[in-house]
Amino acid sequence: MDMIAQFELMSDAAQLALLGGLLWAFAAIAAIMERRRSRARDIDRLEQVGWVPWMGLFMLAALLGGGCLAMSLPAVLGGL
Repeated sequence: MDMIAQFELMSDAAQLALLGGLLWAFAAIAAIMERRRSRARDIDRLEQVGWVPWMGLFMLAALLGGGCLAMSLPAVLGGL
């Protein structure tokens, strides 16, 4: 069975939990990239890292991921 069909067969709470976990993983990557960008002082180094609003992406992904995990928590805990 492929991954998309397996994802479609999961419960709504499991789908939200998986999506929330993926968003938190992306938020962690964005936080690492923001730290890397903030340590770059000169323009040449900034050009290597690039300009992306990493802090905004981190906040958005962490907020959405936390919301998804919070909404899926009662159903996941009820199944235990």
